[in-house]
Amino acid sequence: MPKVKTNSSAKKRFKLTGTGKIARKSAFKSHILTKKTTKQKRNLTHKTYVSDADLGNVKRMLTIGK
Repeated sequence: MPKVKTNSSAKKRFKLTGTGKIARKSAFKSHILTKKTTKQKRNLTHKTYVSDADLGNVKRMLTIGK
């Protein structure tokens, strides 16, 4: 049986933490930053975790065990 390939875009965007959670970057911080407040941009800087609803799809893309 052939090896399962990892989704190339997913491996650049997600990182598996030591506790088994999947970390991701906050959205809305890449462009059109002039109309966003400094507070909003500062709060979007931090990493967050993938929600439980999306966890299965992300694990499948990263070929992590179910």
